[in-house]
Amino acid sequence: MASHPKITFIGAGSTVFMKNIIGDVLQRPALSGARIALMDIDAQRLEESAVVVNKLISTLGVSATAETFSNQKKALEKADFVIVAFQIGGYEPCTVTDFEVPKKYGLRQTIADTLGVGGIMRGLRTVPHLWSICEDVLEVCPQAIMLQYVNPMAINTWAISAKYPTIRQVGLCHSVQGTAMELAHDLDIPYEEIRYRSAGINHMAFYLTFEHRQKDGSYKNLYPDLLRGYREGRAPKPGWNPRCPNKVRYEMLTRLGYFVTESSEHFAEYTPYFIKRGREDLIEKYGIPLDEYPKRCIEQIERWKGQAESYRTADRIEVKQSKEYASSIINSVWTGEPSVIYGNQRNNGCITSLPDDCATEVPCLVDASGIQPTYIGELPPQLTALIRTNINVQELTVRALMTENREHIYHAAMMDPHTAAELDLDQIWSLTDDLLSAHDKWLPEWARASRKTAAA
Repeated sequence: MASHPKITFIGAGSTVFMKNIIGDVLQRPALSGARIALMDIDAQRLEESAVVVNKLISTLGVSATAETFSNQKKALEKADFVIVAFQIGGYEPCTVTDFEVPKKYGLRQTIADTLGVGGIMRGLRTVPHLWSICEDVLEVCPQAIMLQYVNPMAINTWAISAKYPTIRQVGLCHSVQGTAMELAHDLDIPYEEIRYRSAGINHMAFYLTFEHRQKDGSYKNLYPDLLRGYREGRAPKPGWNPRCPNKVRYEMLTRLGYFVTESSEHFAEYTPYFIKRGREDLIEKYGIPLDEYPKRCIEQIERWKGQAESYRTADRIEVKQSKEYASSIINSVWTGEPSVIYGNQRNNGCITSLPDDCATEVPCLVDASGIQPTYIGELPPQLTALIRTNINVQELTVRALMTENREHIYHAAMMDPHTAAELDLDQIWSLTDDLLSAHDKWLPEWARASRKTAAA
């Protein structure tokens, strides 16, 4: 084994996210001499990211080195770890399309990157490129561990394990630890005193336990306090996300008995209960931020214009530890020092009430042997039932990709809880046609609208 790990970052033009991940890595002593390979198809963003990484290295005074690549396979050669973070089609045109076309049918969304018609289309655009990365990995760095940060996370992870089962991969998100911090904020309890256990699928995992360490070493169940705070109007506390008051998840806590790990703006579109045509009272009551993701994208684009220049002219770049798991995983695998993360991998019986081949999010032990998901067993039946409604959509999307069967794209849209609650069958089929046509150049050939026209 080399004395320093090689870490390849595919999609390094996501400069702010890349800065957080690589900044975390370089703050760990065992990784401070890492060889960083940055790869992106956008030459300008890649050059900007290289500037940031070299200034991180200088600021921290470490011996790491960085190199840029426009060729994916060359960037991957002899990599020990592969971090993946990209978006096929970008904000314009693809994200805009995923919102504007459904809106013509009266179907409104909040984020549209995980489930629903937006998530399905994103999966169809994304998985083929993830597969191309897997092919290169198997050729030039077959033992590398892929840290996959791309949405739709569950669809992506499932599709990789289905087609390339030998790839050592984990899908990563920050919703579990991020939401735990948010709930600690609502309860005025230091996050370090919270203990929890979560399980489910990405963006729909639930805290099976959520507890506070007491002075005598015992642990107190915090669910009664969360429920009481919500019913008395003290929770959720304002300030965490000013545009979304987080009432959706608290309301679901009162119905299910468990708190979901992903945000209210996400969760509102994973279920049929909150976004309904002609029910603006629901939108107002629960503070649902419609069209939230496009707004964020526009803000990020504007903010980056100033950030890029400030990074270019700065002598030093401020480095803080983020809440992402990547550096913890790399450190544990490289040094053998164990850690625990929440990761997305093939279920393989970890959650016995969900299909073996789906992608589940569970606690994982990480050490020199790699990433080992832990056994959960059966989830409470109401959680299993709700999660399965999302798995249906994921499974049909993956099935479409694996079999190149266009019909399953329509079946996936038909099974989506929010879409089915708003549109009839003819509308769902017509909407899917329109989305496939609008995304034609970004889709694999078998899925393109032109393919259907030619077949007819």
